[in-house]
Amino acid sequence: MADTSYDVIVIGGGPGGYVAAIRAAQLGFKTAVVEKKHLGGICLNWGCIPTKALLRSAEIYHYMEHAKDYGLSAEKIGFDIGAVVKRSRGVSSQLNSGVGFLMKKNKIDVIWGKATLTAPGKIKVEAAPDAPKGALGGGDYQGKHIIVATGARPRVLPGIEPDKKLIWTYFEAMVPEKMPKSLLVMGSGAIGIEFASFYKTMGADVTVVEVLPQILPVEDEEIAAHARKRFEKQGMKIMSGAKVNGVTKKADSVVVHVEDAKGAKQDIEVERMISAVGVVGNVDGLGLENIGVKIERGIIVADGYGRTSVPGIYAIGDVAGAPMLAHKAEHEGVICVEAIKGLHTHPMDKAKIPGCTYCVPQIASVGLTEKKAKEQGREIRVGRFPFVGNGKAIALGEPEGLVKTIFDKKTGELLGAHLVGAEVTELIQGFVIAMNLETTEEELIHAVFPHPTLSETMHESVLDAYGRVVHT
Repeated sequence: MADTSYDVIVIGGGPGGYVAAIRAAQLGFKTAVVEKKHLGGICLNWGCIPTKALLRSAEIYHYMEHAKDYGLSAEKIGFDIGAVVKRSRGVSSQLNSGVGFLMKKNKIDVIWGKATLTAPGKIKVEAAPDAPKGALGGGDYQGKHIIVATGARPRVLPGIEPDKKLIWTYFEAMVPEKMPKSLLVMGSGAIGIEFASFYKTMGADVTVVEVLPQILPVEDEEIAAHARKRFEKQGMKIMSGAKVNGVTKKADSVVVHVEDAKGAKQDIEVERMISAVGVVGNVDGLGLENIGVKIERGIIVADGYGRTSVPGIYAIGDVAGAPMLAHKAEHEGVICVEAIKGLHTHPMDKAKIPGCTYCVPQIASVGLTEKKAKEQGREIRVGRFPFVGNGKAIALGEPEGLVKTIFDKKTGELLGAHLVGAEVTELIQGFVIAMNLETTEEELIHAVFPHPTLSETMHESVLDAYGRVVHT
């Protein structure tokens, strides 16, 4: 009979789970991952990765439509939505296979099924009906350390439940059978705005409804306002401070009942609607309450090392709370496992986790917004630099953008950085590294940035905060 005892069992094979498992294996732990459907989780199969593939197709299509802006000509521009979706699914499939390879390489057992905690250190797995042939599956397993990494799922609002036909979640929005002529997106966080951007670029008439006064609510106000102007310039209709009171479904369209910020009500008929009002942690059906694991507001309460209220039970990733980002989950997994091993490791510092939105224009940020810094009573210096002053941005045909940096006035500590414009999701890591190294303005000012690059906007923004900006 196969040995069912492990040092570490990870429940969930998403970014947090599989990375935690690999680090555990590297540290010599006998390790298993329980996964009910997809290695790589939502991020790799239905989130981060396939959406970027869709957005890349939209970006290329946009450039083809504007070929003349670059002295080029392109005729009879069009697209096959089926082929666009097929490419996206192919990218996910390739990476999904890659995670499977990493499990084998690191000698990690994959148990296919749904896990329930029956006692501290013990789980029961209900076998997955479509598990690979010959794979480990249903049964009882023991783990000295059990890490819950079950992720999250789309939040559902009563009366506006997705039906997979007229009202979509990101699952359906990722694999449309045909391109809708009109679309309403409820929610303007990263998921909602990325889909709004994709469908608008591909030719749909898009309306975004956001209940809060600001779209992209977690971003700096100035950056969000810049992005909004760009979206509206593209023809996107945005209603902030507005709420969806309900929907009326028709045969092949949906009437969305919207109340605006002033209380005026209107009906907006669209072919399809996307519900993007956030996600909720997958804490149900795991048996957590039965063994005393503390849960608050739908997430597992865990400390900076992933430890829950029950010794030997840990939680990482979306199920352990905001920010619900894949890279946060991965880092939490590493911290958790290294702490179990007894290595000297730092607890998760959520203030230094970057956030990225891959719409057009891209948005990226890390640290405190200007508003948050002031709310904390800090005296600050703020620097700004527009892309229009950057040679590379102009050469790319992307002169609209902004880099904003926030420093502590007394110490010169970099408190936050907020960017909007071309490729800023690739630039933000420079500021993340700077913050982790406790960099002050002095080091950033003396750093030599390559020319011509978009990264020079970062340097100039720092210079601006200290009255030394050159190119504006």
